[in-house]
Amino acid sequence: MPSARRRAAMHLAGAWLAGLTLVSACDVAMAGSSLPPLPAMGPSLRKTVAFQTSEQPGTIVIRKNEKALYLVTGQGKALRYQISVGRDGFGWTGTVKIASKTEWPEWRPPKEMRARQPELPAMVPAGPYNPLGARALYLSRDGRDTLYRIHGTNDPKGVGFDGTSGCFRLTNTDVIDLFKRVAVGAKVVVE
Repeated sequence: MPSARRRAAMHLAGAWLAGLTLVSACDVAMAGSSLPPLPAMGPSLRKTVAFQTSEQPGTIVIRKNEKALYLVTGQGKALRYQISVGRDGFGWTGTVKIASKTEWPEWRPPKEMRARQPELPAMVPAGPYNPLGARALYLSRDGRDTLYRIHGTNDPKGVGFDGTSGCFRLTNTDVIDLFKRVAVGAKVVVE
């Protein structure tokens, strides 16, 4: 049973979420007045593909222009996941690592996001309506949190376009699969 303080936070977040129709961690839209139906996990958009790279198995290669995340599985092969990427002005490139992984994470919008969207809450508790979806992989550079994530979405139609604030979004079905396959410390190359 959650504490009274946690129940109060959950109640406040629930009240905020009551107006959501499209829920994604890097782009939240408000509308309506009742809690939306329980979100679907979404289809799997994953497939095994030929993939030439010098990266080692277990490495993630994100090709933003393809809206694809590749998990290198072996010599000349990878799992390809369809993703959403950062919209204009929010894209980035570089090499980072998976610092940690969380099942059904809480979401705390960064202060920069809250400055752009003051209506956002300080925290959304874990659960099926959380904008980070079913799983989140936290990205770090030189031991510091980038504030970017590879995460799920509660809107299965929210995958395959430029629309995030720099995060990489998969269907919940695919992020659960990726979560099981990727180790903390894994290299992530964003091209």
